Amino acid sequence: MNKSTNSRHPFIEIAGKKIGLDYSCFIVAEISANHRQKFDEAVRLIQKAAEAGADAVKLQTATPNLLTINSKKPPFIIRGKNLPKIWRGKNLYQLYEVAYTPWEWYPKLAKIAQSLRVILFSTPFGNTAVDFLQEQNVPCYKIASYEALDVPLLRKVAATGKPIIISQGFYPFKDVEFSIRTLREAGANEIAVLYCVTEYTNKPRVKDSNLATMKDIAQRLGVVVGFSDNNGGVEIPTIAAFLGASIIEKHFILKRSLGGADARFSIEPDEFKAMVTAIRRAEKAKGEVHYGPSGKEAEEIKKFCRSLFVVKDVKRGEKLTPDNVRSIRPAAGLSPKFWDKVIGKRFKKKVKAGTPLSWKMILK
Repeated sequence: MNKSTNSRHPFIEIAGKKIGLDYSCFIVAEISANHRQKFDEAVRLIQKAAEAGADAVKLQTATPNLLTINSKKPPFIIRGKNLPKIWRGKNLYQLYEVAYTPWEWYPKLAKIAQSLRVILFSTPFGNTAVDFLQEQNVPCYKIASYEALDVPLLRKVAATGKPIIISQGFYPFKDVEFSIRTLREAGANEIAVLYCVTEYTNKPRVKDSNLATMKDIAQRLGVVVGFSDNNGGVEIPTIAAFLGASIIEKHFILKRSLGGADARFSIEPDEFKAMVTAIRRAEKAKGEVHYGPSGKEAEEIKKFCRSLFVVKDVKRGEKLTPDNVRSIRPAAGLSPKFWDKVIGKRFKKKVKAGTPLSWKMILK
């Protein structure tokens, strides 16, 4: 089970940062293939993500051979009119040849991220990738939605004992439940599930977002939940954060005009910064559970509440009745909630009309 000590809700902890409903939203810049296999661009992406307010930057650790085989048979050819043009017509192997991140970059990028106080982690796409990332001492692992039912990979990652963030978007609940059960049985104790919309478009998928799914996942599986956005714009992830997403993952690029496998549905630094700002403002507005007045004008505004007042001159020993005591504004006397306790009692002394009622005026 996820951690819950001293917290009202489950949480996970990555590199000393607690993540859950009781804590600040964990915002991740997903670089994926947006470095275009240029190291300098990868460095700039991390720098720009830090400047935009990201808590973390995520890479992908794969090779074409870990993901597929080099076959041109029909099942391996990418088709689909809604997919990015750069993907279409290639076989899977060809796509991953131009999309993977060179492994030798990781230790160098990790040092840069550390200097910028940004958490760097990655998505492994095979056992050797997990072994490599273990050598790099990554703080957590991400499992992509496509790999959510890959039992050997799930077990391999779970065995590391590190926190796991897993995307779920392609499968019905029974398969989501299977993924989480597999991770837990293999030793995973800290799990976050990112709900995602399984389309890749340059526009927000408002009508297809179904963000209520996040709450259902949290209630049925007892995990931290978040939202991984594979579409354009910042509106939906901002709403998701307000609705309870403890993690927001968003594809990040220097400029969409640069092109690349994921360019179409990625956002630029200024957009990412606007998203972070909106989420942080929403967090401030959400605040904590609070009842009663707040703000500098609270006491003055409180006058508009009602309280019990003596509304006629009364003598010592006279009964308190609805005729001489009323609930009126301002809130200077006893609360109206004490009405039943005071009516029928007797005044201890004479009182002038317009005097706020207090216990010291009433005989016990």
